[in-house]
Amino acid sequence: MKKRVVIVDDSATMRGIIRQCLQMDGRFDVVGEASEPYQAREIIRATNPDVLTLDVEMPRMDGITFLEKLMRLRPMPVVMLSTETHRGSDAAIEALSLGAVDCIGKPRAGSRETLHDLAERVFVAASAQVPGRTPRPVPSGEAFQWNGKIVLIGASTGGVDALERVLGEMPRNAPPVLVAQHMPASFLESFAERLSKRISPNVALARDGEEIRQGEVRIAPGGDSHLVVSMRGERPWCRLEPGEKCNGHRPSVDVLFRSAVPVAPQVVCVILTGMGRDGAEGMRELHDAGARTIGQDRQSCVVYGMPRVAAELGAVRITEPLDGVASAILKEAGRGQWKGR
Repeated sequence: MKKRVVIVDDSATMRGIIRQCLQMDGRFDVVGEASEPYQAREIIRATNPDVLTLDVEMPRMDGITFLEKLMRLRPMPVVMLSTETHRGSDAAIEALSLGAVDCIGKPRAGSRETLHDLAERVFVAASAQVPGRTPRPVPSGEAFQWNGKIVLIGASTGGVDALERVLGEMPRNAPPVLVAQHMPASFLESFAERLSKRISPNVALARDGEEIRQGEVRIAPGGDSHLVVSMRGERPWCRLEPGEKCNGHRPSVDVLFRSAVPVAPQVVCVILTGMGRDGAEGMRELHDAGARTIGQDRQSCVVYGMPRVAAELGAVRITEPLDGVASAILKEAGRGQWKGR
């Protein structure tokens, strides 16, 4: 059965491009189009779509405000389209935090180049789980003592909200964390800025040659480089390594995970919600070399793709719902006294 889609964008040209991309794919029925949110509201009521594509910047009501209302009153899968300007990237991250399944960089001047995978991402979103909005967990006040292990986390679709929740439970003296999240570089910059204001550990984009330290979260900046773990004697460092995309991604979770195989016994490896299989093979190699590995469970994933493949490969030692991931990390990277919330 084809997925029913409503397209919401104030540009008739952009609506036409999106419609053509989806219709050429063959897996969709475009059941409605709207140029602004008030019109979209009526079309959604009339057509009951499986998924919505939503522009961030629109007249009368911006896409973020409409998304917030939609997720409160009628939660459904939404794919946002946003420019990759600083303002657009901030809006994209806000949308993903509010519950949008995915956010795609909007092509400039009507170009289709950034919409090459639009149909696949909208199709995945149409089948995604859209959880109800629940209060954010808060860090426990219990003392944490680090045992020296590095935490590596990989995520894709649904990862912004998942990472905010997991990292939001980390104490200020958390174990060092490196994150590979599939997003355009400008979105990742906005994501790092957002996290830095919301969680206790220090957060920034990773820099080449930066030492990996306790109490710091470093996010792969993407662009032309992958983030890898490099050792100088017994001390771990961040290295930004130019390279081709791996599994279609840069930054790639597999590249990050595989770089830490030589120090696997000192690694806690985590794979969160996301489409595809990036990170699964790298996690298997870390698992086989002695790392502790944690996978998000099916029920709490927006898209149970990457964790599913990792589990099928036998790479996951511990499976946890999203709300249990932080406690599992702190238990594996602590000296044994951590009991969670």
